[in-house]
Amino acid sequence: MNLYVLDASVIVKWLIPENPNEHNVSEALALLSALQNGTITVQQPCHWLAEIAAVGVRLKPDTIADDIADLQELGIVSVTEIQPLWDIACSLSIRLNHHLFDTLYHAVALHSGALLITADEQYFRKAKDIGNITLLADYRPV
Repeated sequence: MNLYVLDASVIVKWLIPENPNEHNVSEALALLSALQNGTITVQQPCHWLAEIAAVGVRLKPDTIADDIADLQELGIVSVTEIQPLWDIACSLSIRLNHHLFDTLYHAVALHSGALLITADEQYFRKAKDIGNITLLADYRPV
């Protein structure tokens, strides 16, 4: 089984696939399908659902409560707040001069040996040499 971390830039595409401003929606939906049929496992940092909800209340205020309930039923594992994750995330945030919420996703991937999949090209450019990360556009199922 393949272990992944999907940052908010990927999961938001599940909520608004019809949005013409979203790219690589089919790749994001393929990950959702793989999660639903059990061919992949997804681990997330503890804040992932709050981050998705924050975006959802702006983009889909009428359905966000149902969307969050649907996401909770997917069986995504939230990694508890353990010190090594915070150490890695803080170190990445300082080193890359990037927002801590983004580096928390990468910290989970690095700590657990998972692959972080992101649609955030800015973060990817900064972090690609660290490893355990790929762009959604470049992701190919194993």
